[in-house]
Amino acid sequence: MGKGYAEGSAVEERQAALDRGDDPDAPIDFGRIAMYGSTEDEPEQHFIGWLGDVDPDELFASGAAWGIKTVRQKG
Repeated sequence: MGKGYAEGSAVEERQAALDRGDDPDAPIDFGRIAMYGSTEDEPEQHFIGWLGDVDPDELFASGAAWGIKTVRQKG
């Protein structure tokens, strides 16, 4: 039976950290959000930049990139 919201590697890592005696108040590292998309120079989907460093709405609206998706990656 599933554990609902308490599933996944972040929870498992948090539990392992608590088992090791790490600081229980330390924030969980969820990683950064990477942006992938296509551009005129590189039509195949590729890494464009990190969300916050690059604005996906601006890139799409300007036509500089399309097919944009975001992926959370451990940093």
